Amino acid sequence: MLHLIAGNTGSGKTTYSNELKKKTKGVIFSIDTWNSTLFLPDKIETDGLEWFLERIERAEEIILNVVAQLEESNTDAILDLGLSKFEHREKFRTFAASHGYENTLHFLDISKETRWQRVQQRNTEKGATFEFEVTKENFNFMETWFEKPTENELKGSVIITE
Repeated sequence: MLHLIAGNTGSGKTTYSNELKKKTKGVIFSIDTWNSTLFLPDKIETDGLEWFLERIERAEEIILNVVAQLEESNTDAILDLGLSKFEHREKFRTFAASHGYENTLHFLDISKETRWQRVQQRNTEKGATFEFEVTKENFNFMETWFEKPTENELKGSVIITE
């Protein structure tokens, strides 16, 4: 089973993924961890969104390879990859369908105000789910970047609200 975790910045995707891991004994793939470990140490000031997207695409190739191995072992994969765009979510649904894997979308539909409070708290406390600081500018960018799942996408999904 592939669990597709979607929600805007600060919605609690990583926290939710960790709880889901306990319930399913699955394996989490968190793009924030991949970014902070593999990419951010090499990033220079002039590297922008395209720089990140290219690296995320390469990381996802490896993730999909491991997901296929997990499926062979009957182990759930929890994809905490942001999944901010319809096209990105569709990539993983198509992958699952083409391999005969079950998948479920988990959408964390949390208000902007609550999410910003969480981000500020995470930036300050640097607790268990902290990977890098999210600035107000980055948070605001994600407000325009994120595409809320469509009504059709939400059929049969798990929806988490405040």
